[in-house]
Amino acid sequence: MKIDLKGIFPPLPTAFDDQENLALDKMQANIQALSKYDLAGFLVLGSNGELVHLTEEEKIRVYQECRKVIPEDKLMIAGTGGQTTRETIRLSKAAVDAGADAVLVLNPFYYKGLMTTDVLVAHYHDVADACPIPVIIYNMPANSGLDMTADQILAIADHRNIIGLKDSGGNITKIADIIGRAKPDFQVLAGSAGFLLSAFTVGAVGGILALANIAPQQCIDIQKHFQKNDLNKARKLQAAMIPVNTAITARWGVPALKTAMDSIGLFGGNARKPVQAISENIKTKLLSLLEQNQITNI
Repeated sequence: MKIDLKGIFPPLPTAFDDQENLALDKMQANIQALSKYDLAGFLVLGSNGELVHLTEEEKIRVYQECRKVIPEDKLMIAGTGGQTTRETIRLSKAAVDAGADAVLVLNPFYYKGLMTTDVLVAHYHDVADACPIPVIIYNMPANSGLDMTADQILAIADHRNIIGLKDSGGNITKIADIIGRAKPDFQVLAGSAGFLLSAFTVGAVGGILALANIAPQQCIDIQKHFQKNDLNKARKLQAAMIPVNTAITARWGVPALKTAMDSIGLFGGNARKPVQAISENIKTKLLSLLEQNQITNI
């Protein structure tokens, strides 16, 4: 099965109430608000969705409830990566049952010293064999502590049901190398808005971007300007978005993204402990940054 990954996907934060229980109605409301934009779809339970903080039962409920409100013309990509192949297959099948269009699989990383190329290839290929919908590789070295090489990713991609890569490492040379050597229909997505335009210049088809939760139109416009060969507009908008993107990713992380969402009319709430809310001082800086860049109500 092949699907078109071209476009922008927000990786949805998972909503929790004050007792840290799932607040799926709030998450659904966020999806409905963001669906008015020309997004390609949504990633459910990526890194910004706190995948590692949920039980397996909770993950399945999130898949199910999100699919109910994601429009039929938008893709639902489900994060299903676990530390074992069995867990990943089980979650992937649950995502299929919930109606996901593709699964995003982060590599196992706890025993990273044992994650050789042969081991990673076997893991991903076993998942791809068992999963009836397309599989997307997820390289996220900042969180996993394991940065898969171009050769490893290309070896993994040598499977008919592995259709793409989300790369959050930001090494444009490596991304270009992968695109240049991959099978013709292999699709690469930028994993951060900070290098979105650069990724387009070497052949990426879109992005799964935390920034798209709070600035969806700006992310969409970067791609549109690039496609129209209006590089001056694309570069200007890309440059403007870098400080905001850095604030909600590498600098202050998921709690900052959730605070930003609260400030523009979406539901952010808190992350699950041990992750803490940002301080009032940081919140003031963040809100000022959003205002300076005209990131306002969704």
